[in-house]
Amino acid sequence: MEKKSGFVTLIGRPNVGKSTLMNHLIGQKIAITSNKPQTTRNRIQTVYTDERGQIIFLDTPGIHKAKNKLGTYMVNVATRTLTEVDVILWLVEPTTYIGTGEQEIAKKLNQTKTPVILIINKVDTVKKEEIPTYIQAYKDICPFAEIIPVSALRKINTETVIDQIFRYLPYGPQYYDEDTITDQPMRQIVAEMIREKALRCLQEEIPHGIAVTVEKMQERKNGLVDIEASIICERESHKGIIIGKNGAMLKKIASAARFEIERMMEQQINLKVWVKVRKDWRDNDILMKNYGYVEEKK
Repeated sequence: MEKKSGFVTLIGRPNVGKSTLMNHLIGQKIAITSNKPQTTRNRIQTVYTDERGQIIFLDTPGIHKAKNKLGTYMVNVATRTLTEVDVILWLVEPTTYIGTGEQEIAKKLNQTKTPVILIINKVDTVKKEEIPTYIQAYKDICPFAEIIPVSALRKINTETVIDQIFRYLPYGPQYYDEDTITDQPMRQIVAEMIREKALRCLQEEIPHGIAVTVEKMQERKNGLVDIEASIICERESHKGIIIGKNGAMLKKIASAARFEIERMMEQQINLKVWVKVRKDWRDNDILMKNYGYVEEKK
């Protein structure tokens, strides 16, 4: 049987559940999630394979109005994928109000010939009988290939999403082995997991201004993995908050991260985390590049 394969991007405003949906579709946590917007900063590539073929998902940063160089970088990453894929999944929340952010995305989508599947996510938060009104509100904004109401969190209709993607994918070769889940380097996944725990533990004003770097990742002969990482922040005052009283906050972040990393790697790890201040790194090209936010050259 000839197999299908192709690339699918997930786009939408920040915090609509793109990473949560992708993690559920591939059945494993790769993208970090939090209830804070702009959690995903790079394009994360993951792979779903079954007997029908292979879907390569690109989870992109949320499309938003950029306030600094990092924000501009994130929006560029997201919009560039629209021209590089076979299917676009546009995630929105269940609402009848279509804001300017959504209208901007619709404008971009109306310029592409790629099939667009509208995913109305978080339908578990509204009454079932209201869902048709949300579909009605969106249906004419774009010539959608499909509109699917979904709850990524509760796994409602996620199988339908996979079925519909395969419907629109071209026939083609398998790009990855069937047991490949992601092309992300392990160091990057570990750094992102530490950043996720920091996002979840910290107060509102700090998360956008943090990055995480993994300086060391080394396996000992007994199988224990030593990992040394740094949380980068923009202000001395932020450093104090991240470390917390008697180091309590940093311990909390590191402990939560260690648990999750051990579960993913299926190995014991020895995790050490430091905090460093790099003033206004989100507007510094060199520091952004150091922390993995690099524009791809065409």
